[in-house]
Amino acid sequence: MAVVEELIRKEEDGTLSFGNFELDTKKKLSDFEFEGDLYKVKTFKEITKLEKNGLFVYESVPGTVVTHMKADGTGIQFMAEGLEDTSVTLELEPEKEYEVFIGGVNAGRMKTNLGGKLVLSIEIDPGQVKEVRVVKL
Repeated sequence: MAVVEELIRKEEDGTLSFGNFELDTKKKLSDFEFEGDLYKVKTFKEITKLEKNGLFVYESVPGTVVTHMKADGTGIQFMAEGLEDTSVTLELEPEKEYEVFIGGVNAGRMKTNLGGKLVLSIEIDPGQVKEVRVVKL
């Protein structure tokens, strides 16, 4: 998988891709319109962050490339690539329970906090892509 040179883009399948973990300095792009919403991305080797209409959506430490992200009322799914293991924080519905799948393996049930944050760890080797699915129960 290649990094997203333009920092954020709409894919032909109607999903969103963003991030570039190869950058040594932070770059950002604001006001990217997708399905009537405005997105902002900040990314480089240390962090990748996505906001939608000024609200938090995704953050990874260290930075990642996220492709084919799709979110709806049932959860969120995407493909993630990085140079090493990463911690991902997602903004979902507050105090709800979710089933988490990483690389096709059930990682168990997790509950979001009062603010709707869900934190998960993804084990990634360089060049490896991991599918992440978070399904609301």
